[in-house]
Amino acid sequence: MINIGCNSTVPELNISVFIIPGQNVKNKEDRLVVLNQVASSVIEEVRGNNSEHVFTYRGNPVKRLNNSAWKRVRKVTGLLMVRIHDLKHTFGRRLRAAGVPLETRKVLLGHRNGDITSHYSAPELEELLNAVDSVCYDNSGKTPALVMLRQTIVNA
Repeated sequence: MINIGCNSTVPELNISVFIIPGQNVKNKEDRLVVLNQVASSVIEEVRGNNSEHVFTYRGNPVKRLNNSAWKRVRKVTGLLMVRIHDLKHTFGRRLRAAGVPLETRKVLLGHRNGDITSHYSAPELEELLNAVDSVCYDNSGKTPALVMLRQTIVNA
């Protein structure tokens, strides 16, 4: 089961952040999740529907991401080759296209950082918030175009 851990409010920025416990993360380190405006609005829309969990199905917590709902949406949209992990790659590419520094992208994507200098100069929470919001709109206020690159292997 996916255990998001704690939902903490940062009153100075008027946002909520989530900490995913290291036991539920591939690299075993607690993961900070900062939501952009769009993701926050989705969370706020369903907040309170269940006293304990944000995402539920028939009153029970959603335990897997690669479930029948995800598979059905892929089929309906004609995106059968899209994996859940592709969403993380897309987020990373959009962060880079938005000019978000590598150090900040590493934190947002939950990658380990072997550079000791970067370890001691982790980005501030406000910078992380600005970074995740930057993928919502470009400098002119428009939603950036999304280009999906994925190699398809054709059997000969």
